[in-house]
Amino acid sequence: MHAKVIRYFVEVVRAGSIRKAAEQLHVVPTAVNRQILNLEEELGAPLFERIHNTLKLTPVGEIVLAHARGTLREFDLVRQRIEDVRGLRQGEVTLATTAGLADAFLPAVVQRFRAAHPGIQLKLLGLPIAAVLRSVAEGDADLALAYDVPGTAGFRTLFSSEWPIGAVVPPGHPLTAHATAVLAECVGYPLILPAPSLSIRPILDAAFERSAIRVSPVVETTSTALMRRLVRDGAGITLLNRLDVDEERNDGTLVFVPLRDTTLDAQTLTLETRAAQAPSAAAELFANHVVACLDDLLAP
Repeated sequence: MHAKVIRYFVEVVRAGSIRKAAEQLHVVPTAVNRQILNLEEELGAPLFERIHNTLKLTPVGEIVLAHARGTLREFDLVRQRIEDVRGLRQGEVTLATTAGLADAFLPAVVQRFRAAHPGIQLKLLGLPIAAVLRSVAEGDADLALAYDVPGTAGFRTLFSSEWPIGAVVPPGHPLTAHATAVLAECVGYPLILPAPSLSIRPILDAAFERSAIRVSPVVETTSTALMRRLVRDGAGITLLNRLDVDEERNDGTLVFVPLRDTTLDAQTLTLETRAAQAPSAAAELFANHVVACLDDLLAP
């Protein structure tokens, strides 16, 4: 039913007459009466009985009243959430993520979100992958953003995207002579590899094994920020996905060379929340913002 019809109908019930309802609604009685008559015609049954100049609901009217009140309550909740989304009220969002994403992708995302929604407080937790999901499951975080998360009951995936792995090298490096490279070409240079505890390392190890390539890294670290710094300083090359080095690609301090090996899987980045509970308006707003930023980066 139309919002005006609902408001008029509920006010007539509350006031007990069309005249009193019209006074409260600041309209003429004929406008209220017309809406009620139109509704009765649409439903094919009277909504009121007139008893001693007082309007009393018919059984059909009782049914419509229950629906109307429920609709108004739901509309109030929608309006409250819209106000939250517009930043008219304070909000708080906690995102659990990995250190690599916190270092590389999220700083620009957070800056843009805070500029648009200064009333919403963000809490970012940099955690190991197992703790990322646990923090959401236990209610310590609203959202989880991580690579290659295992399928787990109790979670709902809000967004998923694939990020191919490539060689990360300094400008002018020999690997930049071609648009793509292969793993076998990378092992000819000092390799700075992610530590085995990072989700990307099993993908790399599996690809090396399938391609019968033996590697001996010069550095292993859990810090993708350190990997990028060492590459910039000329200590070697590393293997990461494009999102990990987006800022350096844009400012020209590093070059990402995609790897075309069929044995090398891409990393899957997902944004997760609890399945049993809808995220708050603030959390939903931030989730939509993260997805929009990822879509921008994925666009050709």
